[in-house]
Amino acid sequence: MNKTICGTALALVMAAMPAWAADEVKLQLKWVTQAQFGGYYVALDQGFYEEEGLDVTILPGGPDIAPPQVIAGGGADVVVEWMPAALAAREKGLPLVNIAQPFKSSGMMLTCWADVGIEAPEDFPGHTLGVWFSGNEFPFLSWMNTLGIPTEGGEDGVTVLKQGFNVDPLLQRQADCISTMTYNEFGQVLDSGVTEDELITFKYEDQGVATLEDGLYVLESNLEDKAFRDRMVRFVRASMKGWKWAEENPADAAGIVLDNDATGAQTEAHQVRMMGEIAKLTAGSNGALDPADYERTVQTLLAGGSDPVITKAPEGAWTHVISDAALN
Repeated sequence: MNKTICGTALALVMAAMPAWAADEVKLQLKWVTQAQFGGYYVALDQGFYEEEGLDVTILPGGPDIAPPQVIAGGGADVVVEWMPAALAAREKGLPLVNIAQPFKSSGMMLTCWADVGIEAPEDFPGHTLGVWFSGNEFPFLSWMNTLGIPTEGGEDGVTVLKQGFNVDPLLQRQADCISTMTYNEFGQVLDSGVTEDELITFKYEDQGVATLEDGLYVLESNLEDKAFRDRMVRFVRASMKGWKWAEENPADAAGIVLDNDATGAQTEAHQVRMMGEIAKLTAGSNGALDPADYERTVQTLLAGGSDPVITKAPEGAWTHVISDAALN
C-alpha cells in the first residue's frame, strides 16, 4: 500500500515538473529545400539533433532571401553560405565566422553550347555568359579577372547576362554559356532533352578557381557566449552525422528531403540524382575547414585586379574551436 502511494505521489510530482526544454537553433539555408541541404534534414529526421538536446528549425531560402541579412537581423543563429559572399559581407562590416565546412569541393561550373566555338576559357571573349548574382557572382568575377577578361562586353570581353535561377537563357540561346551546379541545373539542361555531346562544361574546381561553398557561419560576437558555443558544438556534431548518413544512404536521404519539401515542387528522380552528386562534394570532409582550401579561396577572391571581391586578406573569418570540440 505504501509503495503504491509513494509511486503515485512520485508520478504526480514528475508530471508537475516542466519538461526538459531542448536548446533552440535556427538554421537559415542558402536556397530552397533540396538535397543540397540533405545532411541537415537527415539529422532532423533521424533524431541526431534531438540526441544532442537541440530543437532545430530549418528555414528554407529562396531568390529573395540572403542568409547574411537574415542572421544580421537576428532571424537565424547559423546560416549556410558560400565563402565568397561571407567574406565580402565580413569586409563590409558583418562579422561572419566559418565554424564548419561540410562541403569539400565546389559544384559550380559554366555549361556552354558546344557549337558556339568555345573549347577553352580563352575562347570566352565575344560571348554572352549567364551569371547568378546576389553574392553568387563573386567566383565568376574573380575567375574572369584571373583570366584578364573584361566583363563589360566587346570583342575582348564577355557580356554578362544576369541569370535567373533557371536554365532558360541557354535553352533559348540567349546566352552561349550559363552558370550551373553539378548537382542541379546541369541535370535540368539534360532533362530538357539536350545531350551531353551538345555541351561543353568548365568546372571551377578543374580551373583552379574554385571557392568554398555551403559552409556554416555565425556572428563573431555570438561566439563569445559560452552557451552559444556549446549549442553550436552539438549542432555541428549532429549535422555532420547527418551528412555522413546521407553520403552512405543517398536515396533514403533524398526521400527525407522530399518529405520536408512543403512546396511539393521537387521530384524524386531529381532529388535522388542531386543527392548522389552532393555526396561527391561532401566526401573527404569531416566538417572541419581545411586551411589550405580557405587560403585558395582567399587568393582567388583577391585576384580581382582593379575590382577584387575582397581588398585584403580577412582576419578572424574562421575558427576550429567549434569543429574541434564537435568532432574530436
